[in-house]
Amino acid sequence: MSEDKPAETVEASPAESNAIPNGKGHEPGEEISASAKTPPAEDAENPHRTENTEANLPESQEFLSDVEDKKTTRFTDFEGKTSFGMSVFNLGNAIMGSGILGLAYAMANTGVILFLTLLTVVAVLSSYSIHLLLKSSGIVGIRAYEQLGFRAFGTPGKMAAGIAITLQNIGAMSSYLYIVKYEFPLVIQAFLRVDKPAGEWYLNGNYLVIIVSIAVILPLALMKQLGYLGYTSGFSLSCMVFFLISVIYKKFNVPCPFVDFAFNATSSGLSVNATDPGGEIDPACIPKMANLNSQTAYTIPILAFAFVCHPEVLPIYTELRNPTKKKMQHVANISIAVMYSMYFLAALFGYLTFYGEVEAELLHTYSRIDPYDTLILCVRVAVLTAVTLTVPIVLFPVRRAIQQMVFPNKTFNWPRHIAIAVVLLTFINLLVIFAPNILGIFGVIGATSAPCLIFIFPAVFYIRIVPKEEEPLRSVPKILAACFAGIGFLFMIMSLSFIIIDWTSGTSKASSGH
Repeated sequence: MSEDKPAETVEASPAESNAIPNGKGHEPGEEISASAKTPPAEDAENPHRTENTEANLPESQEFLSDVEDKKTTRFTDFEGKTSFGMSVFNLGNAIMGSGILGLAYAMANTGVILFLTLLTVVAVLSSYSIHLLLKSSGIVGIRAYEQLGFRAFGTPGKMAAGIAITLQNIGAMSSYLYIVKYEFPLVIQAFLRVDKPAGEWYLNGNYLVIIVSIAVILPLALMKQLGYLGYTSGFSLSCMVFFLISVIYKKFNVPCPFVDFAFNATSSGLSVNATDPGGEIDPACIPKMANLNSQTAYTIPILAFAFVCHPEVLPIYTELRNPTKKKMQHVANISIAVMYSMYFLAALFGYLTFYGEVEAELLHTYSRIDPYDTLILCVRVAVLTAVTLTVPIVLFPVRRAIQQMVFPNKTFNWPRHIAIAVVLLTFINLLVIFAPNILGIFGVIGATSAPCLIFIFPAVFYIRIVPKEEEPLRSVPKILAACFAGIGFLFMIMSLSFIIIDWTSGTSKASSGH
């Protein structure tokens, strides 16, 4: 997984990169001239330099400037040396978010069968949308989401893609920090064995979020390249696997009508069984196969949120060894399949542990049984570490999108680089401290930017970018793509209207503060 070495070798001899067939759709000679024209150091410092010259270049040279632009804006620059397995790993990490913590709650509000159906549909649609993205990027030789938008619709397209990525990733970062705010105090409380917190500052989630942001996230977010932050991807993925194993193990250790810790302490002498004296199974312990209620509205956005990896697909494609569309599609399908099974297992066993009692944040439910459970404490620490280390990685694309939108022609400079990171983190901290509940964040962001990134943009870019000579507007692939965009719009309107109805009716768990 050493990401620095390949980057160094490429910098040392630009000509070497030709030895790798990297499928960029241009001549080897152009590659040399592109690398030789600007020394790598200046290249890295100035990712957006080429954009203003693009307008007055002849068509034949546009590929060249795009390639050059692309080479500099990529973060972990493997130059096409990443193996197939490693790419699956990277994309898996891009897919795996904190959404996994909300899935058991989603299953409780849809029922097992309906949840499985929805999860399958979202996974298949995600895979199809990656196919559309790869095909569009293959035709124009651009591998950056905002640049695809620029090629399809000019500046408005670039702005729309940039704004969606920004919103999506700000939603992701705030949900990660929300977990820190919610979980960290409980972990400290359990380690210190404080039964009744008397308002100590170190048990206040709001203070802890700010401390973690300043001490851990900010220094990592200030790096110029993502460089060794890639090392954290494998680590956070293994933390999530540990989480999954623990959830499955706990299912067989928690008695069914579970007793809160408060009662548990007093009635520890009583034995609790799932069967009533008459031998009947407690109705609270029977899983529901299908279940619709007001909270079902949150399920689809939470699921959509769980499979968003689309801004990361193109950079991973660029870094794949011997990249072809087919190979990258395999990478995507395997990543989605692995995450799909992890998601389903985590949701299923989380739901079968608590049934209707499950909370929007799964780990929180365990502490109601026994706040001092060692295994759950370890899981908490693992999840906290995973989400904290993911925040800086998610912050990079947002900063890039903001730079592309606001300062497209400016060279790299440290003050702006630092200022954007500080402003973003401050804004997200305020959101996390004052936004009432993680569901509100998941629901609203999931219902707006996720459908854009998964359904609408890939389909619309595809229809615009694939030439009419190759596929007329009435051809099957384009009609399918148009239907796909339609699904996205429907999905967005449906989710938003559900959420608004839910909020206005006042029954929502998202609108009640904790």
